[in-house]
Amino acid sequence: MASIISSLKRSLSKLLILLPVILGLTISPFAANALYPSDPSSVDALDTSLHGQNLQNTEYVKYDLSGRDLGDADLSGSYFSVSNLKNANLSGANMQNVIAYATRFDNADLTNANFSGADLLKSYFNGATIDGTNFTDAVLDLPQIKSLCERATGQTAESLSCSDLNQSYVPASKGKNGFNPNTK
Repeated sequence: MASIISSLKRSLSKLLILLPVILGLTISPFAANALYPSDPSSVDALDTSLHGQNLQNTEYVKYDLSGRDLGDADLSGSYFSVSNLKNANLSGANMQNVIAYATRFDNADLTNANFSGADLLKSYFNGATIDGTNFTDAVLDLPQIKSLCERATGQTAESLSCSDLNQSYVPASKGKNGFNPNTK
């Protein structure tokens, strides 16, 4: 009798665990606030000029925003994944706490944009204008930080901690192997 009750308890607990999963699979998926290039309604709904608009917490997945005017727009908390912002105007845009994974900002105007707290891993900024851009506490790949620091000045260089880059670098000794001093 005890084994039957124990077996029933285990079966009931498994059912309680699986019940939300089964219900989730039977209910139709809810609409997420994401823009996908394959969704024609999202393409038609997006103006070519988004200047100064409130676009907080919006998702752009594999989206082409190249050449768009996003100047002074509030994109804080938004999510970009494998998106294209080449040649876009993002001057003065609020990009705080944005996640932009594998996003291209090549030749974009980022003048006075705020990327503080942003996660910008695998993103590229080749040729982007970064005068006055704030990267405080932003997470970038080291090669991108180095590339940005080559042309950053003033506040932008401070927010990227460019002066700390060279201090942590220890060059190899010329003609001397530090791990094995007896070899050259």
